[in-house]
Amino acid sequence: MEATGTDEVDKLKTKFASAWNNMKYSWVLKTKTYFSRNSPVLLLGKCYHFKYEDENKLLPARSGCTIEDHVIAGNVEEFRKDFISRIWLTYREGFPQIEGSALTTDCGWGCTLRTGQMLLAQGLILYFLGRAWTWPDALNIENSDSESWTSNTVKKFTASFEASLSGERELKISTISQKETVGRYSDDHEVRNEIYHRKIISWFGDSPSALFGLHQLIEYGKTSGKKAGDWYGPAVVAHILRKAVEEARHPDLQGITIYVAQDCTGEEIYSSDVIDKQCASMASDNTDNKAVIILIPVRLGGERTNMDYLDFVKGILSLEYCVGIIGGKPKQSYYFAGFQDDSLIYMDPHYCQSFVDVSIKDFPLETFHCSSPKKMSFRKMDPSCTIGFYCRNVQDFKRASEEITKMLRISSKEKYPLFTFVNGHSRDYDFTSATTNEEDLFSEEEKKRLKRFSTEEFVLL
Repeated sequence: MEATGTDEVDKLKTKFASAWNNMKYSWVLKTKTYFSRNSPVLLLGKCYHFKYEDENKLLPARSGCTIEDHVIAGNVEEFRKDFISRIWLTYREGFPQIEGSALTTDCGWGCTLRTGQMLLAQGLILYFLGRAWTWPDALNIENSDSESWTSNTVKKFTASFEASLSGERELKISTISQKETVGRYSDDHEVRNEIYHRKIISWFGDSPSALFGLHQLIEYGKTSGKKAGDWYGPAVVAHILRKAVEEARHPDLQGITIYVAQDCTGEEIYSSDVIDKQCASMASDNTDNKAVIILIPVRLGGERTNMDYLDFVKGILSLEYCVGIIGGKPKQSYYFAGFQDDSLIYMDPHYCQSFVDVSIKDFPLETFHCSSPKKMSFRKMDPSCTIGFYCRNVQDFKRASEEITKMLRISSKEKYPLFTFVNGHSRDYDFTSATTNEEDLFSEEEKKRLKRFSTEEFVLL
């Protein structure tokens, strides 16, 4: 059946918009990010102080390092290696067409989905590799002193990707092969870590089969009234990520789940609901339980972010349990992973890179790691965001909830806390149970909630 004239016009509009966005987001301004040597830098629960270069020197707790147990001796290179090891997911172009659309790129609209992917990726790193893990090749990619991805870097990697798709990659791309991996790393543990490093990245590939790829996330978002090309807010993305993890059938992922805080009269985390999720589907004679990623959509003010929440956000990013924040500026989503003084440290998804086929053996890893941390004043932060925590088991969750509750009491002062941990189940408070209908992707209550979220912009006016 031939397409109508209207369909052809829509396709042309889509192609024009895609071409414009690809050009707009394929260039990165060569700007430097400066860090003070006089203030600590916090990155997902780890504290670095650039003033001291002696790696063996034990540093005392200092202002800003709120978790004393996680204050570590560290120099600039250690921080860079830690930051670069986080998984970076950005706009891509040239990937397989998204079903129900003519789109082969997410440039200009997919940034919140990308930041959600980065938060989930950090949770999976903690689950499979642990917080101490760093990528051995982290310092071999583009030096942060020469800044982000320059045009030459983009061209270099684009050529590599084109070579991989033309069947010439074995000759032209020098990446880690399975044989090289075995010879490259000193023991079986390091080999295992590199295998899981690659596996985690592959789950976020830009193809319909990738478990947490853009195509799958968009499919789950349809229930909230969203489609490819629409704007996704941080609250909607939290629910989409939960459903994506629940629907994943990979055997490696059966020991992890996601809980999204209830949005009743303020965000509430029902402890028994979380524990039920952690214990679900576990054998009765098995004392182990599931790890959980807790996602809490919150607002840090009205039209603008309230500066009274600065210490709270800094405290959250100082916790060992934190996996980051899906946030940003109005209409620009960033993945917040740390801070220095009153500036947030983030990873930016607004770079258009070429599609990488992660199904190819030993696909190149370089563009999934960012060499240049960015900083932004807390004052510029959009008030809508989703906070993420990771707890490896029930005992970890209980410890985390106690620690976070103490922080909430201190930070709330005369205000109501942003969220609370409540004993019992949500149904005990006459709210609909979070159980889902197997015939539906979301329960009726969840559909109502998602549709309400989907009508909200990043900033409520």
